[in-house]
Amino acid sequence: MNYFELFEIPVSLSVAQNELPLKYFSLQKKYHPDFFSNADEDEQAEMLEKSSIINKGFKILKDQDETIKYVLGLKGLLQEEEKYELSPGFLTEMMELNEALMDDDILNIEEVETKIFSLQKSLYNKVQNIIEYYNEDNTTSEQLLQVKDYYFKKKYLNRILERLDGMRNIASQI
Repeated sequence: MNYFELFEIPVSLSVAQNELPLKYFSLQKKYHPDFFSNADEDEQAEMLEKSSIINKGFKILKDQDETIKYVLGLKGLLQEEEKYELSPGFLTEMMELNEALMDDDILNIEEVETKIFSLQKSLYNKVQNIIEYYNEDNTTSEQLLQVKDYYFKKKYLNRILERLDGMRNIASQI
C-alpha cells in the first residue's frame, strides 16, 4: 500500500492541502498506539508501526517536493540517492551564482537570492501544468522526466538558498 492509498486520495504531484490534515487526524484516531494500550503486544506493535507509516506519509504528502520525489519513485523514475546529471548550461549558471557568493557582500546575497527565486519560478512554470494536472492515466513518462529534471534543479537551488541563510546568519552575528 502506498501513501496515497493509505490516505485514500488519488495519486498526485500536488496534493490538496486542505483535505490532508483531516485524513491524517482520522487515521491517527483509528491507529494511534495510545488507543490500544489494553491490546496485546503484537497489536500494540502493529499500531505503532501503522502510526509511524501514517506520520511519514503525512510528512511526504504535505511537502510538494517530497510528493514529487515519492511519485517519481513509485513510477520507477527516481532511485534513492540517485546521481542525476544536470545540464551543462544549468551547472554553468549555478557556478556563476556560487562565484557571486564568494565576496560575502550582504547586498550580493540579496541579489543572488532574488535570482534563485526567479529561476525557481521559471523552472516551475515549465512543469506547472504537468504537476497541477497530473493524471496517472494520461501523464506520459516523458512529462514525468521533465518533472524529475525540475525536481533536481530545484533541489540544487534549495541547497544554495540554505547556504545563503547560513551566510546571512553569520553576517548578522558580526
